[in-house]
Amino acid sequence: MTQKDFERCTEKYARVIQAIKNSAHALHASVNQTYDKVHPYGFHLDMVADSVYKYGYCVCARESDMLPLFFGAFYHDSIEDARMTYNDVTKAAKQYMDEEQAFAAAEIVYALTNDKGRTRAERAGEKYYKGIRETPYAPFVKLADRLANITYSFSHGNEANTHMKEVYRNELPHFLDAINARSENIRFTLPTPMLERIKELVYNHN
Repeated sequence: MTQKDFERCTEKYARVIQAIKNSAHALHASVNQTYDKVHPYGFHLDMVADSVYKYGYCVCARESDMLPLFFGAFYHDSIEDARMTYNDVTKAAKQYMDEEQAFAAAEIVYALTNDKGRTRAERAGEKYYKGIRETPYAPFVKLADRLANITYSFSHGNEANTHMKEVYRNELPHFLDAINARSENIRFTLPTPMLERIKELVYNHN
C-alpha cells in the first residue's frame, strides 16, 4: 500500500479508529492504569498508534488490515494490564470489524501479551518473541510500542526513565533480532524509518 493510499484509508475509517481509541482509553482508565505515574495510560496508547499513522503504509498489505492494525496498537496491553481475556478482546474487536478482521486484531494483542514470569527476561523470553514473529503485524506493533517507550524515556529525566534508557540501550540488539521474522511477507516486516529513528534515539542521545 502506498503512503497516499494508506492516508486515504485512515481518513475513510477515521470515525471507527476514533471509536477504538476512545474505548481503549476508557478500558485502561477503568483499571486506574497510568503511564509514568503521571499520564493517563491512553497517553502511551496514542504514542503507539502514532507510529501506525506514520509508518503503517510500510507494512499494511491491504485495506481490510487497517482496522486490525490500529486496534492492535490501541489494545496491545489490554490482556496484560487491563484484565481482559483473549475472548474479551475478540468480542471488543467485533464491534468495529468483521469476524476475520477481529481474529487478526485479537491475535496481535495476544502475541504482544507478556508471558508469566518473575523477571523482565522471563516475561519476554523466546516463546514470547516466537509468537510475535509468527503473527502478522505483531513485529510492527511491538516495534511501535518500543519506539513509544524509548521516545518517552529519552525525553524525561526522572529516576525511572533514566534507568529505562540504559535498559532499552542494552536490550536493543537482542530485541531487534528477536522480533525480526526475516520474512518477505510485508505484514511481518520492520520499517527501515522506524529502525533508524530508534537507533538515533538510543545511540545519539544521553
